[in-house]
Amino acid sequence: MRSADSATPIRDPYRPRVYLVEDDAIVRHGSEQALLLASIDVKAFDDAESALVAFTQAGEHERPWAVVSDLRLPGMDGLDLMRQLRRREPNLPVILVTGHGDVATAVEAMREGAADFIEKPFASERLVQTVRRAVARRGLEAENARLREQLHAVGLAPLLGTSVPMQLLRQLIATVAPSRVDVLINGETGAGKEVVARCIHSVSGRLGPFVALNCAALPETMIESELFGHEAGAFTGAARRRIGRIEHANGGTLFLDEIESMSPAVQVKLLRVLQERQLERLGSNELQSVDCRVIAASKEDLKALAATGRFRADLYYRLNVVSVNIPALRDRPGDVPLLMAHFVGEAARRHGVPESAWSEGEMLQWQQHDWPGNVRELRNVAERLALGVADRAELDAPATSLSGRVDQFERRLIEDALRSVDGHVARAADLLHVPRKTLYDKLNRHGITPSAFAAGPVAES
Repeated sequence: MRSADSATPIRDPYRPRVYLVEDDAIVRHGSEQALLLASIDVKAFDDAESALVAFTQAGEHERPWAVVSDLRLPGMDGLDLMRQLRRREPNLPVILVTGHGDVATAVEAMREGAADFIEKPFASERLVQTVRRAVARRGLEAENARLREQLHAVGLAPLLGTSVPMQLLRQLIATVAPSRVDVLINGETGAGKEVVARCIHSVSGRLGPFVALNCAALPETMIESELFGHEAGAFTGAARRRIGRIEHANGGTLFLDEIESMSPAVQVKLLRVLQERQLERLGSNELQSVDCRVIAASKEDLKALAATGRFRADLYYRLNVVSVNIPALRDRPGDVPLLMAHFVGEAARRHGVPESAWSEGEMLQWQQHDWPGNVRELRNVAERLALGVADRAELDAPATSLSGRVDQFERRLIEDALRSVDGHVARAADLLHVPRKTLYDKLNRHGITPSAFAAGPVAES
């Protein structure tokens, strides 16, 4: 029992790699060549025992992303190999190669967790497509791990995404967090406002706690006591002194979500705290000094509310020293695969089940979905997918041609870039790494007007 002498050295830990187990030398050599030509590293074996030993002894960056194994092998067969491998790594995709008479066994293997099966004789293209589908998930996992590793060092690990809007969001947080300024976060429902607030606190270096309060979750009669605290006897039922959320956040960060629901009376008191960094507990005349950073979040346009008198303008401008805008998920479809892989993996580990697979068509459908509930909605879909109760047709999106989808994706990327630089074409071209003339050609083709993305008058060149 030996490893076939045709393995390609694996150098890049993030390049797809597979184990190929096949006792027929001609089939093994042809399959190996087809995968190598498709830029997939291969380590080939002529029996299951050798592959299992190699897998057990391999380091983290040497283990395969998928295994292709003939079902009928001398000694241990492919089905037993799959079971042994998946005991060691439950989410490892195993593809079985079968003869015509073994299809029923292969179908049973799929029920046990095999990723797919290929019936002999097969075309090279069929093998490559099947393997690519299997390793695509592992590629996302590897990118996920690499991105998390990079972000963890700076406290931004929860902010996954490689799109331009997410890169700019992380840059802004890294710049603003170490300062003492208060922050206003704007974002749609489910976009991750508290996640962003926690990241700001994590990167800030503040040693006190992160204290969160949803202003819409409490009745007006309770929110004052929650925020400012009270003395014993301050009102009926106040049997003893209570420290409020602001005081509890001393030395740390206070996160006020849905601040637009705060009553005008409470807004006045909060403004005074922000201005003087002192507060009075209800029922007390003594001032308590507080050193907490306030991060407020709203799903509505506070500036518009202030203009119509539905939110205090002075509090809005006091909070809006720095504004952080969270991009909607529909505006960064390129991040959907990474997020789906992350949340499906997280849910699978939490529930102790194998990770669910998806088809290219389903991922395309997800990328075209509007995601009105943003990342929260995607996370719920991933949860149902991991539990095997997802409705595969629940996110219907109209089918379009490949060229149409490419145009749609390109347009969104350009609009994202323009939005992030206030409509300045030259800066957008730098962000997208394209010549300015190329970007102007694309603007004309898509009918995009740069000035529509400007906060004020802007020069386009």
